Amino acid sequence: MGHKKFKYVSLDDFKKEIDRLDIDIPLSENMKILDNTIDIGGETIPNALAIHPMEGADGTADGKPSELTFRRYERFARGGAGLLWIEASAVTHEGRANPRQLYICEDNKGEFKKLLEHIHRSAEDEFGRKPYTVLQLTHSGRYSRPDAEPAPIIATSNPYLDKFLHSKYKIITDDELKKLEDKFVEGAVLAKEIGFDAVDIKSCHRYLISELLSSFTREGEYGGSFENRIRFLANIVDKIKDRLGDSIEVAVRLNAYDAIPYPYGFGVSKDDVQIPDLEEPIRLLRLLSDKGVKLVNITTGNPYYNPHVNRPYDLGPYIPTEHPLEGISRMLNVVKEVQMAVPQLIVISTGYSWLRHLAPYVAAGGIEKGWFKMAGFGRQAFAYPDFAKDILEKESMDEKKCCIACSKCTEIMRYDGRTGCVIRDREVYAPIYREASKGKPSLQSDKIADHI
Repeated sequence: MGHKKFKYVSLDDFKKEIDRLDIDIPLSENMKILDNTIDIGGETIPNALAIHPMEGADGTADGKPSELTFRRYERFARGGAGLLWIEASAVTHEGRANPRQLYICEDNKGEFKKLLEHIHRSAEDEFGRKPYTVLQLTHSGRYSRPDAEPAPIIATSNPYLDKFLHSKYKIITDDELKKLEDKFVEGAVLAKEIGFDAVDIKSCHRYLISELLSSFTREGEYGGSFENRIRFLANIVDKIKDRLGDSIEVAVRLNAYDAIPYPYGFGVSKDDVQIPDLEEPIRLLRLLSDKGVKLVNITTGNPYYNPHVNRPYDLGPYIPTEHPLEGISRMLNVVKEVQMAVPQLIVISTGYSWLRHLAPYVAAGGIEKGWFKMAGFGRQAFAYPDFAKDILEKESMDEKKCCIACSKCTEIMRYDGRTGCVIRDREVYAPIYREASKGKPSLQSDKIADHI
């Protein structure tokens, strides 16, 4: 059965397809379990559904949220998810991934506060309660483009990724990293003053911290040994805890499996890039837990290099050599291994958007079986911001509102446009897509992936 036909089948056919592929995906029809509250640091997350940090690339030139940003988060807040993981916000200007990425700094503090108040007000109007909010702090590293031209700042050379590098790049020094640690702390202090429940020290998708975790070939204090490669992240967590104590939670969105060959990938078998090796990611998470981290959002792959690994699609830059369900099974089993190894953590899973209306059964199954404690949705939130409300109130998702995994939201970003769902939110984003893609080559291809 081809996967394009499979997407619209019944739950029974879904089970048969899982059996046919001989993969492990948890399933349950107990939707009530998704409405369970979760305690964290004296606060309560209203339910077990989360929205991942989805960048809109729609901030102002100086990094403040714009009208489109406010609109997006109002829709998320009214959509019912218990946790909103607010999108990547750079801690320095040079660390912005695009000229409209949000930038958390003293000058922008007031507008961030207005955004958070808007989120709270929108959710309270709809449900009489606030969602739990996490602000993601980032430095974009090799994907930095704060102005018109790319300005990559890399942690180490990588033969698999360097071929995509802009010629004008720099390798960040140890002294610069030491100073940058304090910029993350400053971002956390601002987040606390604004009123966010937690900050995320972004460590995924090959942005700077993610790259440091895999810097086996880097020399100096931040490369080589496990202790050196985790130093930057560990130091930031320690400094935030020293400065703010338990007044704000520290979370991490972590790449547990890069799917980039060793010694350039993190969480990867030395012998086979297709096999995760989670010894180091689990060792890291145990250490972070000891430092007071309670919330972890697990992801895999790199959206610039092997996007099918972390967001299976129907239309994209190449045709993967695996069925989307095989990739989803791998992601979920990576999450399962992490949660089982570090049971005290609240682990959020990913990999649901391609599943459409079948996603709630997987989310419920994973929580019921102890694979993870929360289920996070990414692209689906662009297309279907009230997915959580429908799951919790109707115990189902509407197929006609679901993300169709067409990758148009990603294409807009690559075309330097503001991001949203071209299909389900077409009145706003179809004109933006048409304008952004005008005269640009198509990003869709029939090329077979050779990455994994």
